[in-house]
Amino acid sequence: MTCWGLHVYATDDSAKPVALLARAGAARDRLREAIAAAGGRIVLEEDPNELDAAALDAAAPQVVLVALEPAVEDALERLETVLEAPHLSLLFEEAELAARREGWEAQRWIRHLAAKLQGHQNVLPPGSESELADATNAVQAVPEVAVQAAESAPSAPLNFELEDAAAALSDWQPDAPRFEPMADDARPEVLDFEQLIAASATETAPAQEAPRSAAVPPPLPPLDTTVVEPEAALPKPAGDFNSWSLLEDDGYVAEPVTVDVEKEQAPVLASLLNREFSLVEIDAGEADANGAVLLLAGVGGPDAVRRVLAGLPEDFQHPVLVQLRLDGGRYANLVKQMARATVLPVALADPGQPLVAGNVYILPDAMGLELSGAGLSFSAEQNDLLSAMPPARSAVMMLSGADVALVPQVLEFASKGGWVAGQVGEGCYDPAAASQLAAAEMTAGDPEFLVAELAVHCAG
Repeated sequence: MTCWGLHVYATDDSAKPVALLARAGAARDRLREAIAAAGGRIVLEEDPNELDAAALDAAAPQVVLVALEPAVEDALERLETVLEAPHLSLLFEEAELAARREGWEAQRWIRHLAAKLQGHQNVLPPGSESELADATNAVQAVPEVAVQAAESAPSAPLNFELEDAAAALSDWQPDAPRFEPMADDARPEVLDFEQLIAASATETAPAQEAPRSAAVPPPLPPLDTTVVEPEAALPKPAGDFNSWSLLEDDGYVAEPVTVDVEKEQAPVLASLLNREFSLVEIDAGEADANGAVLLLAGVGGPDAVRRVLAGLPEDFQHPVLVQLRLDGGRYANLVKQMARATVLPVALADPGQPLVAGNVYILPDAMGLELSGAGLSFSAEQNDLLSAMPPARSAVMMLSGADVALVPQVLEFASKGGWVAGQVGEGCYDPAAASQLAAAEMTAGDPEFLVAELAVHCAG
């Protein structure tokens, strides 16, 4: 049924009802096909600029899929009250990306969409069911004896394996004869210490009668036992040491040392006065303690960035930088989109602007960073952002679609003490860069997990 350009569909009632809000064009056509392929039931399809809030509410959708583009920003603000209803699940997609998504990339996005519509976690491509079945059969093929042992383990003692082994060895008979004790008359005679000494002397007696060798040196001369009197050896000190006392008036008294304070302090004061102090050097150490959080994203990144910003607390004490490359440079619209997802202030970065803790900055193209005595600030000259960020107090997240070419720089940043994490799992349409971070044993997970780990890291 069609009414004034408003498309209302009625198909299988078992599928989840979906409202598609997109302007007419290739993006809406692709999204319509994706919803049908994912098993969704479109109950409303309309341009947000021409849609009435009452019509959206009357269609009773459970999921609303919005194709984002600058032309629908004002309409989304008008429909914000209805879109924020608790029973609705909102899905956002860049209209430009949806229009040009084809082939394998389109099929992967459809699998993720189907997982969200149908409430499961299976985003594997077709053909993986056989591998899953083989793994299930392998688990079910466990020997029955092992299953019985596992079932009896809770009620059996902890050493039941040892008892079973002992029972199995109780009837074992060796081929060789068992050890028999030796008879008393066959045991050797045990000698005491004196008998051993006598027997040793008897055995070594013939060896002592052998003639002495001529090479044996003569005996040493007798020692001089003359006793030297102490008086003759050492001169006796004056006085009797028994009469010495630390309390006597004529004892040793240290001479007082007079210190000329002005003379001693003069070189020190002169060196301090001649030394050149720099407030920039002092503030540089404080600036090193103020880092930043950098979010790198690409294809599928807007949704991941929203989820990360939504999880940041209101008292977050670090500036957050978002580098998300957009065709056409519509970063002002991206600022509006991200401002709806977070309680933190969101602004577009300007050259020369200092970074303020707790603010979110959208980085346009050709934007750099510089570290000075006043801290971090934006630069009009594009450079390596990571080289300006103090690693000890900074963090980097590589979200969906992040540039793979930046992985070596990010890993080097981590080796210097920076906190690094990558997005993997459901909702990550391009995990190539994040997968390399996970292989390097960096923190990996969905955006909600990463932002929770980031909060713990920044709190420490």
